[in-house]
Amino acid sequence: MQRIAMLGSGFIGRFYAESLQGYRSRDKIVSIYSRREESSKKFAEDYKVNHHTTNMEESIAHPDVDIVCIALPNNLHEEAVMLCCKHKKAVMTTKPLGRNAAEAKRMLEAVESAGIFNGYLEDLVYTPKFIKAHESVKNGALGRILWAKSRETHPGPHSEWFWNIEQAGGGCILDLGCHCVEIARSYIGKDIKPIEVMCWADTQVKPIDAEDHSIALVKYENGAIGQFEVSWTFRGGLDLRDEVMGTEGTIWINNFLRTGFEMFTTGIGADYVAEKAESNTGWLFPVGDELNELGYNHMFMDMFNSLENGSSPKETFYDGYIVNSVLDACYRSAKSKQWEPVQLDIWRGKEGISKDSHLIEYDNDHYLIKEEVTHYGAKKVILKNKQTGRIFEKEVG
Repeated sequence: MQRIAMLGSGFIGRFYAESLQGYRSRDKIVSIYSRREESSKKFAEDYKVNHHTTNMEESIAHPDVDIVCIALPNNLHEEAVMLCCKHKKAVMTTKPLGRNAAEAKRMLEAVESAGIFNGYLEDLVYTPKFIKAHESVKNGALGRILWAKSRETHPGPHSEWFWNIEQAGGGCILDLGCHCVEIARSYIGKDIKPIEVMCWADTQVKPIDAEDHSIALVKYENGAIGQFEVSWTFRGGLDLRDEVMGTEGTIWINNFLRTGFEMFTTGIGADYVAEKAESNTGWLFPVGDELNELGYNHMFMDMFNSLENGSSPKETFYDGYIVNSVLDACYRSAKSKQWEPVQLDIWRGKEGISKDSHLIEYDNDHYLIKEEVTHYGAKKVILKNKQTGRIFEKEVG
């Protein structure tokens, strides 16, 4: 059993609470901190939490607390992490780790110096579909990974602080791009260094100072490319999609919007449908088990099992720091309109690897370009002569 201090009583804190107290059925939130008294009291009533407070340190230092779960606005993450270090409390925090890489680096160094357990709550690399797809990639079903794309778009976040660039640190790049970067990075290989970024971003719809729409390419040292599409301007609900392409195969994943569950209703008796659904009438796309489909159950199971086993979870503050560093490069690129390097002061993966060869041997004299069976049944190959460079085709077999 883990006894948890929840910092934050809003949207994500409540999502976390549903999973924390429901999945393993033995973990308990014992303290809730909120900046507003009425919010902390209401949360305590709803989730049967004995201690509620508007003093962050009081919640973290509570003698019954084993681990702290940070579900606060981005600008409060560092303060909370430093208090966890002060009181030697295990900590896990919602994404992104920091508003920028400098904040993330300070938090990473602090938890490692304090010697405390640290987990990065990147739920979308714990969804059932991702886990299955990632296992296939690791087993070689797709061959060498060439391209990994992740898309998250919706009409915008629920809480007011997201729209404040000072509190949030950015717009949809920071809010949604953090998911997408870690998804693509996981498929390509977390030990492969991201080296440079090309990013477009703009404020197309919302009356805010931050970006509400962005597309980016992230180049990796082995020649693979990551891509993300993120937006707070998409109409139609929450769209979560991933694509992975390798030399031997392809994966397409639709995590949320069109998952095979479709329903029509006039609206009579309809209420909540799914996160960020824009309507409860007409054709709807409900989600069977939202907590599970969004990865929360598997995420917290990994966090607590790792804590109890004395090991590191799949996602740590180090991963959060790498993601923040990539997103910093995205913001620089969006301004410069050029490829910008990813600046990594801390890197624990492979170093100096070359781009993987794309040349496929057919025989001693030729490279294979393509092999196929035609519509009339003939088998043929397209080859390139190694010496002359001549490309030709021939029937085989």
